[in-house]
Amino acid sequence: MDFNDSPQEVEIREEVRAFLSAHWQERDPNDEEGAMSIFSERENPEMIQEAKAWQRTKAQSGWAGVTWPKAFGGRGGSLLEAIIFSQEEAKFKTPPDIFMIGIGLAGPTLQVHGTTAQKERYLPKILNADELWCQLFSEPAAGSDLAGLRTAAVKEGDDWIINGQKVWTSGAHYADWGILVTRTDPTVPKHKGMTYFVVDMKSPGIEIRPIKQITGGANFNEVFFTDVRIPDANRIDQVGNGWAVALTTLMNERMSIGGGMGMMGGPGMLKNLIRLTEKNYINGQPAQNDPYVRQKLAHFYAQIRSLELSGNRMMSQLNKGGVPGPEASTLKLSLGILMQDLAAFCMSIQGPMGISLDDTAFSNGLFQELYLGMPAARIAGGSDEVQRNIIGERMLGLPPEQRVDKGIPFNEIPTSARVA
Repeated sequence: MDFNDSPQEVEIREEVRAFLSAHWQERDPNDEEGAMSIFSERENPEMIQEAKAWQRTKAQSGWAGVTWPKAFGGRGGSLLEAIIFSQEEAKFKTPPDIFMIGIGLAGPTLQVHGTTAQKERYLPKILNADELWCQLFSEPAAGSDLAGLRTAAVKEGDDWIINGQKVWTSGAHYADWGILVTRTDPTVPKHKGMTYFVVDMKSPGIEIRPIKQITGGANFNEVFFTDVRIPDANRIDQVGNGWAVALTTLMNERMSIGGGMGMMGGPGMLKNLIRLTEKNYINGQPAQNDPYVRQKLAHFYAQIRSLELSGNRMMSQLNKGGVPGPEASTLKLSLGILMQDLAAFCMSIQGPMGISLDDTAFSNGLFQELYLGMPAARIAGGSDEVQRNIIGERMLGLPPEQRVDKGIPFNEIPTSARVA
């Protein structure tokens, strides 16, 4: 296990830094004013245009789809190269990345399951930021259990008529296209009656309702489909094979989350925590002089350092030709719990100012927003419960949970809701 960059990785990292330095100013780790939470991202037309311009610059320089095959306009690099790019990009004042669904999920799925015509139509516009994408998977009654979805697609001539609801759809309010999984046959077991589509988000019958988050942002949405027509040319793979296509998307989602782990910035959080204990007082002394606070600082340092080393171990495995495994679930689970605990502790140090969520708060309310936003992050990409199941079944070899709906036709599973 080697935690150091190989000579090739050193070269890649230097190349990435040179590219970023030519376009953006590096973040000052001591600049509190520059701190912001990933959970309060408030999109506006100016930010979207700036992000598109940066994405096009990356595409022209070969840094947009790092893991995409060269045949599709990508760099043909490894996941490790994508992680290195994410780590370095997080150190610069670049626009928010609003292309993860297109670059990380839709594009790789189309590369595997799309027709030649579909690849030619969608992939170049994804890579060059001409079209933004969203992911229409989760439903009110089908979050962690995606195969329980009920949004129905019924064939009518050369079109499919879609009726149903999706929820927690990030970026739907500015997306041009969406990847959509539907129920096309409710008379077979739930994993076998699903079909995958791409849908024009400007289609008649689509209603998008932003969900106001407790952080003040509204990046998530409810999306309602009422007699929405999708041409059969927008179907991805075979009718009824939607679960297999969705698994490709979900696999790439976990890889994309892994590639973006550097954005969470554990060491940066520690620096902010230390500055916080320097500027806030307990019994007339800087908080960092308090024995209990010092104990907590040591605890958080040890936790963050252990996660950092675990991440390095995974990178070392990837560097030797390995593939991402269930061990990534331990990182996601531990990181979510740790960051929420750290945020709660930092709020308590701030005393009455711990409830402030504006520019009067330390670091613009970074820890307040982290505390309020982490529950959503602990659900996205697989909830804590799902991660525990993965760890138990795939790492510890524990018996899987009993599945009472296994092999039963979907429309015979007892439920309060029905597919027409």
